[in-house]
Amino acid sequence: MIVISDLTKDYRLGDETVHALAGVSLEIPDGEFVAFVGPSGSGKSTLLHLIGGLDTCSSGKITVENQDLSQASDKELAKYRNSSVGFVFQTFNLHPTYTALENVAIPLIFSKVPAGERMKRAAAALEAVGMSARARHLPNQLSGGERQRVAIARALVTNPKIIVADEPTGNLDSANGLKVMDMLGALNKEKGITLLIATHDRELAGRAQRVITMRDGQIIGDNKK
Repeated sequence: MIVISDLTKDYRLGDETVHALAGVSLEIPDGEFVAFVGPSGSGKSTLLHLIGGLDTCSSGKITVENQDLSQASDKELAKYRNSSVGFVFQTFNLHPTYTALENVAIPLIFSKVPAGERMKRAAAALEAVGMSARARHLPNQLSGGERQRVAIARALVTNPKIIVADEPTGNLDSANGLKVMDMLGALNKEKGITLLIATHDRELAGRAQRVITMRDGQIIGDNKK
């Protein structure tokens, strides 16, 4: 369960303060598939980054599985990110000189998993997203859709409780975007992973169980199917 109470996040831009989040409160049960929609600057990516432990809030409270992230140290947040959360980004973030298999294994290095076991688990994650045949290919030898599938495998390899996907289809054409959303949705159903996606595309968001609409750092709509 993710519990968020009166969460705020402020940034300083020169002499100006930007209120990225302005008092957000919500609860997300384990295993839910939630899409966050809204225009650029609405706060959806900031909220996902806070849930993922990539950033810290200005005030308020965010609790994930009874761990208070708003009070966590940098070391505790690093452990949380590596053990509990898988990340998928719009820009794929793959290491250009590593093969698909090596890219997927990267998070396991930080978990100090032995090399043989890392490769075994990375291969299984690639198989789960239908990319076994491309395991030895470099990112520049893969299509955009294939690179995003490798990124999804990397997010899966640590067996996370939560996957945070920030505009995961932003660099893909519509057909590949739908395939990626279908794959993420299937992982949510089959593995019970809590899936949180930020997207501009309401058609893609419609595939989620719950759609939360944001504007100016606040939640203005919360619809469940």
